[in-house]
Amino acid sequence: MKDCLFCKIIAGEIPSSKVYEDKDFYAFLDIRPIHPGHTLIIPKKHCNDLMDFPKANESNIMEVLKKVGKAVLSATGADGFNLGMNNGKASGQEVMHAHFHIIPRFKEDKLGTWPRKKYEEGQMEEMQKRISDKV
Repeated sequence: MKDCLFCKIIAGEIPSSKVYEDKDFYAFLDIRPIHPGHTLIIPKKHCNDLMDFPKANESNIMEVLKKVGKAVLSATGADGFNLGMNNGKASGQEVMHAHFHIIPRFKEDKLGTWPRKKYEEGQMEEMQKRISDKV
């Protein structure tokens, strides 16, 4: 896609700090990291989000995520990492090209997780039914 920031990075039109590349995927450091080593992994074929992800690449992405995740852990000395993907603007997706975040985490980094809530009476059962009916 000609106006896509990530497509321009893949094409070499915009510089990036590449950490991994194969025929289907490209991984580079996020320019606004949560911690140094925060890495983005993108498919080379443009797609907007997970729902648009190329079927041919679905099984390969897991191997790339594991390979790059292991490298990020080793390089940063992190205690773990968050694997994330925002889908759609409401979720916080800023670049409309599917991308996975590998965010190194440290025991004492004081970063929280998402706020958690409780279901109201009957709400869990209703949501279970609504979702399972759509699968």
